[in-house]
Amino acid sequence: MFVYDPVVLEISRATMDGWVMTVGGLLIPMVAVMGHGLVGGSYIQADETPVDVQMHDRRGKNHQAYLWQYSRPGGNVVFDFQLGRGRDGPKKFLGGFNGILQTDGYAAYDKVGGPKLVHGACWTHARRKFYEAHQLCPGESVAKGIVLLIDDLFGIDAAARVQNLDWIARDGLRQQQARPLLETIREKIEAAREQALPASKLGGAIAYTLGLWERLKRFLDYPELELSTNLAENSMRGVALGRKNWIHIGSPQAGPKVAAILSVLETCRRQDIPVRAYLGAVLPGLADVSIQKLAELTPAVWAARNR
Repeated sequence: MFVYDPVVLEISRATMDGWVMTVGGLLIPMVAVMGHGLVGGSYIQADETPVDVQMHDRRGKNHQAYLWQYSRPGGNVVFDFQLGRGRDGPKKFLGGFNGILQTDGYAAYDKVGGPKLVHGACWTHARRKFYEAHQLCPGESVAKGIVLLIDDLFGIDAAARVQNLDWIARDGLRQQQARPLLETIREKIEAAREQALPASKLGGAIAYTLGLWERLKRFLDYPELELSTNLAENSMRGVALGRKNWIHIGSPQAGPKVAAILSVLETCRRQDIPVRAYLGAVLPGLADVSIQKLAELTPAVWAARNR
């Protein structure tokens, strides 16, 4: 009787790391195609998160770099590795983008994109600042009242999701209910400004929200614009969790490869595409695919062809 005697192969961590980086290098051109698709579209949410990079210099210290994330709700997610948090990264990536750019209040997103770019802001960030002010002084009612009003704003979009409304129908609901609610929120915040100390948590929340007010109300003019960048923030949870496991990126040269892998993984997750099946199908022979045909192998196109 034949007895199968399994052979155990020990593969070094360095070898496995090399394999992963090879995959990342193969994916970079395709992720670039995904990025061009985003910039050619009408709506991008953007956010950034720090990540340590091993520099291999005499100082022996890690450098704090950043992964900038650009995505469209329900669409592609693209991570862009940059050694800094300055405007150069988003300015280069967004290039001639002339759609809606939704971000938090970070100034690096100002003066980027094309001449027709429209800035939108995030209500979750505004709400968070009032919530933190309330947490600092639980006995006060001003910040809590504003938080509850913002919750009502989110409730309108939540009702639209329950009813499975499209953008046009959701916009009708927003115009009917959110527009007057927005005026109430503005009145409450301006009244609170008369009493809040500028250096207080409440004062900071007021200054932040009123400073971004024109961007915060843009959802009334653009039906596809979401109230928040929660989807963009959620896309970076894997990076935050990963930092506890892989600690840092091994070198600046590895950064773009890691970003490419994360782009594909997060795009597959967001679009409910089986990542193992996808990578198993596209990776063999990917190095020989022409740039012109890469668009046919992006996750969304591949999934549409195989469903």
